[in-house]
Amino acid sequence: MVVSLRSWLANEGGKHFVLMLWLGANTWLFLKTFLLYFTGQQYHYLYKMLGLGLCISRASASVLNLNCSLVLLPMCRSLLTFVRGTHTVSSRETRRLLDKSKTFHVACGVSICIFSVVHVSAHLVNVVNFSGRYSEDFPALNLARYKGEVRHRFTLPTFSGLTGVLLVLILFLMFTSSSYCVRLSNYEIFWYTHNLFIVFYIILMVHMVGGALKYQTNIEAHPPGCLRANQSSTEQQGEELEQGEDEERRCGEEAHFLPHYPQTWLWVSGPLCLYCAERFYRYIRSSDPVTIVTVIRHPCDVIELRMLKKNFKARPGQYVVLNCPGVSSFENHPFTLTTCPTENKETFGIHLRVVGDWTERFTQLLLPEPRMDMEILPMVQQRRYPKLYIDGPFGSPSEEVFNYDVSVCVAGGIGVTPFACVLHALLDGWTGFRLQRLYFVWVCRELQSFYWFAELLCALHHKLWQENRPDYFNLKLYVSQTDNMQVGVTHSQTHISLAVYDRERTRVGVFCCGPKGISRTLHKLCNSSRSSGTTFEFNKESFS
Repeated sequence: MVVSLRSWLANEGGKHFVLMLWLGANTWLFLKTFLLYFTGQQYHYLYKMLGLGLCISRASASVLNLNCSLVLLPMCRSLLTFVRGTHTVSSRETRRLLDKSKTFHVACGVSICIFSVVHVSAHLVNVVNFSGRYSEDFPALNLARYKGEVRHRFTLPTFSGLTGVLLVLILFLMFTSSSYCVRLSNYEIFWYTHNLFIVFYIILMVHMVGGALKYQTNIEAHPPGCLRANQSSTEQQGEELEQGEDEERRCGEEAHFLPHYPQTWLWVSGPLCLYCAERFYRYIRSSDPVTIVTVIRHPCDVIELRMLKKNFKARPGQYVVLNCPGVSSFENHPFTLTTCPTENKETFGIHLRVVGDWTERFTQLLLPEPRMDMEILPMVQQRRYPKLYIDGPFGSPSEEVFNYDVSVCVAGGIGVTPFACVLHALLDGWTGFRLQRLYFVWVCRELQSFYWFAELLCALHHKLWQENRPDYFNLKLYVSQTDNMQVGVTHSQTHISLAVYDRERTRVGVFCCGPKGISRTLHKLCNSSRSSGTTFEFNKESFS
């Protein structure tokens, strides 16, 4: 498949530009710190003792400081939602970049893990050199108590060593629990271990307090390499200088050393305070529980939940985060809004599929099994819903559906939820948007899945026919019984559909929410070369 340069730049250009800036910043910071410790006079004696391990450990520490500060910014969901909702501040290209915030968060997290391994490895080399190259001339530089001291006797008891072990342990737990298989099989493990970031940052900011590495403070009075009064005989034999030169290079005083002042807090305090302030704001905003109005059980293990909350406002395509203390007080899960509150209707709703422990327990609280001793009670007294809190709404790529002249929405299964809210907005008569034509493709494994929004599709179709706009909304439904058939049908039919949309000769927004097979195929098609000049901008739904 030939790739179109214009389409590739539209879909990948901004992302790769930010990636290159980020890689350039990391590279520049690593080399700058490396050369500082390699050539800096204040580190001359420390470098002679530790060698390249000093340069690599400090250079990797600088990269870790940078990424530990950046990794928090993509998780400021409310701030990102505000920026993407302010169209006077952010262009469409900027908003599409904001949709990649989760990818940037993952990239920063992976770099933290990689450079942590480099940092720890370099410090293990430093430990060996501290023990093997014990300096009798500059005892203040030594971390070991004597030459050849066993490594673990002075590594672990130091404050930096203890905090370092704790940081590595927490990072290992966070990294391993972030894998796709762990999140899919046991989301609770991912959630609880990821909240260890608070402990991680507290330890990180005091990690350097131990002062294991020291720099020289009196370079002018004691130039590095000058002859000292108590210089060892081995060094005197190695220097063949004239008597006059000896006097010129004689040290004015002994070298003085001080431990490094901790600087990590300068890097992370700003983003950490911003993130904590946002979390506090979100806590205040979500402190009042919602009122559950209706719970409907749909086919294929799907539950529809209608809720009511005072002063709650949302835009089509946004999502909320649910917290049910009856299931878990600390566990939160994102769900796309399928209906937004309007002037005439204050309720909003979500559709969730019962998959996993949390949704199963939540469904049992919403729709408990009837008991024999309660059958004689009125229905009003039987229905008691659990306490439920919501956080949000938060922005998502599906908000951009209305900002194109032509949009193509492709959904797989329960991935229809963000587009259902868009269809509800069209049905409710939302105005003031740019959209002139909407193509909607929905692929499901089972025919019964279409009953989730059958009434909505029929009502919207009937409304547009009454308004004499039958071509405004184009609907295509596909059923597949197996995964292989699903991917095959989606690929072929989508290919045909994009060829039809190609005749629009404009910039078309393509939105996808569903299995990876569908999104991967659409992504390739959007980047493929086409002769007509139409650019397909790919947008994939991803919850942060």
